[in-house]
Amino acid sequence: MRSNAVKKGIERAPHRSLFKAMGYTRQEMERPLVGVVNSANEIIPGHIHLDRIAEAVKAGIRMAGGTPVEFSTIGVCDGIAMNHTGMKYSLASREIIADSVEIMARAHAFDALVLVTNCDKIVPGMLMAAARLDLPALVISGGPMLAGSYKGEPVDLSNVFEAVGAVQAGRMSEEELALLEEEACPGCGSCAGMFTANSMNCMTEALGMGLPGNGTVLAISARRIRLAKEAGMQVMELLRQGLTPRQIMTDAAFKNALAVDMALGCSTNTVLHLPAIAREAGITLDLKLIDAISDLTPQLCKLSPAGRDRIEDLHRAGGIPAVMAELLQAGLLKPSVKTVTGKTLKENLAGLPGADGRIIRRYQDPYSETGGIAILWGNLAPAGAVVKRGAVAPEMLTSKGPARVFNSEEEACAALSGGRIRKGDVVVIRYEGPRGGPGMREMLGPTAVLAGMGLDRDVVLLTDGRFSGASRGAAIGHISPEARSGGPLAAVEEGDLISVDIPGRRLTLEVPPAELAARLKKVCHPGREILPGYLYRYSQGVSSAGEGATLENREEPHEA
Repeated sequence: MRSNAVKKGIERAPHRSLFKAMGYTRQEMERPLVGVVNSANEIIPGHIHLDRIAEAVKAGIRMAGGTPVEFSTIGVCDGIAMNHTGMKYSLASREIIADSVEIMARAHAFDALVLVTNCDKIVPGMLMAAARLDLPALVISGGPMLAGSYKGEPVDLSNVFEAVGAVQAGRMSEEELALLEEEACPGCGSCAGMFTANSMNCMTEALGMGLPGNGTVLAISARRIRLAKEAGMQVMELLRQGLTPRQIMTDAAFKNALAVDMALGCSTNTVLHLPAIAREAGITLDLKLIDAISDLTPQLCKLSPAGRDRIEDLHRAGGIPAVMAELLQAGLLKPSVKTVTGKTLKENLAGLPGADGRIIRRYQDPYSETGGIAILWGNLAPAGAVVKRGAVAPEMLTSKGPARVFNSEEEACAALSGGRIRKGDVVVIRYEGPRGGPGMREMLGPTAVLAGMGLDRDVVLLTDGRFSGASRGAAIGHISPEARSGGPLAAVEEGDLISVDIPGRRLTLEVPPAELAARLKKVCHPGREILPGYLYRYSQGVSSAGEGATLENREEPHEA
């Protein structure tokens, strides 16, 4: 046991004394020490209940003969951080989370880990740590929030953001907004649509790092508590088998996860997180591979914000196992990959019926022949751009319009609220990338205002920032290279024609090459306040969005 380094032999008498100071018995110290990484806090609805999940995990570890040792890590609520300086810290927090788990696990010689998480950057941060450490580990999420109900219709957080735009456009009263605000988020859990948190919890299951049900069992369900106990028991089995994350998160497993991603129509943020997790496992996922898998994979689900169904509906239809069973029948998954159940994917799915035909469509009758995410290329995005194709209205899949150029999210929001954006415009928001923002803020504010004003079928939005999983419409982000790094986005001028061809995977600034090159030589980047401390250090070391926005100059992971 790794933990013998802190508890065996006469030299470790001082260490044992410190354990005894905390109340650990000799019998507890003789068992494997399992770190329970609890990201509970009182600022994220998806994490407000995680203490209860962690207690269930610890019960499971004890039942299976281990000694659980709980410690914590940070978490940012993207919804509360939205539309202000706080959002600069959201993506950047992912690296802190991964590093803090690494520090605690190495410093205290844990034998295994259970990672208790739920929301946007916390899930990928913990998966990055799991891949880096390669200790027996699995992830248990806190589960999705139940959808709200307003005027007899299911609602979630995205409806509230969009309602702000509806009020500004005179399409909804402030009194109606107040009523919706009361009903949209009825309790704990990750917000009820296929937004980033639920996308990453489903990806955890698809990767094989979470038990079946991890992505879709509701936060309020007793099944979630039982699943947490099962996770605690199962990590002990992983320890006995010596089955570690890098044996599970293989190249084939990531390709499986990407196929599930495309079938579900997940958040575009998965295109940042899956490559970052893969990098920690020594695997390269590039945008060309992601687009190739999207081209082969039909979209089988349309969940909020792309459709009316919520995560609870997906769960009732069979959840991620049903989606994977349908993809396996279509020959789109690698069946022999290992999972945290100790079984292969094929063994996990044996006997499952697959799609229900409505919430999860059959692969012969998809919403789209290609996946929910598309990668665009062109002279405006030489290193790629990302769009949630499945949430774009059919009439907006191809378009052309004049650029309306803004050097920050705030400038664009002011123009939208002031009624200065017209049908057919292409709104360009630049200097919001990983370095330029810094922090690559989510643009749910502008996309929600457009939707609330009824312009999401008429206006394209382009940015080197990113979008919330709750965004819908022709919202194209992650444009790389970003403006601050000298990307062509920095040379776009007011009124330039920009053409978008999502089926053809093209994003084109209709400016002659010689003129574009001349403009880039003359670009003068606007000044931007960069807060001191971590955000400044992050801005100096972060890579392109096309590479997962990871911190550069890190050595390859290796065994300690």
